[in-house]
Amino acid sequence: MSITPIQHTRINLPGYAPTPDRPVRLVARDLNASETLAAHSHEWGQVTYALDGVVRVTVGNSTWIVPPHRAIWIPPQAIHEVATLERARLRALYVHGGMTPFPDGECHVLDVSDLLRELVVALIKADTGSPREAMLSSLLLDEVSRSATLPIRVALPEDKRLKQLCEALIADPALQLTLEQWAGRVGASGRTLARLFEKELGMGYTEWRQQVRLAHAAPLIARGMPMARVAAELGYTSQSAFSAMFKKTFGQSPTDFFSRSARTPERD
Repeated sequence: MSITPIQHTRINLPGYAPTPDRPVRLVARDLNASETLAAHSHEWGQVTYALDGVVRVTVGNSTWIVPPHRAIWIPPQAIHEVATLERARLRALYVHGGMTPFPDGECHVLDVSDLLRELVVALIKADTGSPREAMLSSLLLDEVSRSATLPIRVALPEDKRLKQLCEALIADPALQLTLEQWAGRVGASGRTLARLFEKELGMGYTEWRQQVRLAHAAPLIARGMPMARVAAELGYTSQSAFSAMFKKTFGQSPTDFFSRSARTPERD
């Protein structure tokens, strides 16, 4: 999968583009595993959310792994690519540029509340252009703006050697190679790789790898995988070591943090 797409498509969807009168439009797509929505951009912002399944969203030099109880806000004009890591019911909320809930122009990972999820489900069923659609859209925008934002972002490099290392760790976060061991694989010394991590990603190798593991933890826990197995899948020597790292980052244990990960399926 392309991490930093060079070419992209400018999307113009007259039938789905949000307007000042209808600032929120919803597009539903049911996608199979390993499908990719190629890099594209549009004038409006977007909340990318999957009712179930896991997607990977890439914007510029960052990538996010988004499970069902999380969503990601993508600002207007941002070039983004969406790929499914497993079968997903994707629900994209297009938001008019004049109504953006986050005016800083940055992507934000959102904690999807029970109310936000139910608003999405209700909006799917609302009659087009109806007063109910307008009320749901207004409440939905308010709820998005109040959503907790989460530091689940994986920065990506430009250097080809470092990118090769990073791609390998994203594909298999349990790898335990040191920078010196990576050196022989990617054609750069351990010292050079350490310098590139600080220069391009603003952090050390260990910290970056920890972010990758945290990003992968969310979909594993969302699928109901036992915590001990999650720890093993991510390369931790014990469940307690994984839990300690998680609590240090988020201020909560994984169990508390993902206590709302079991959701009610969309009703027909």
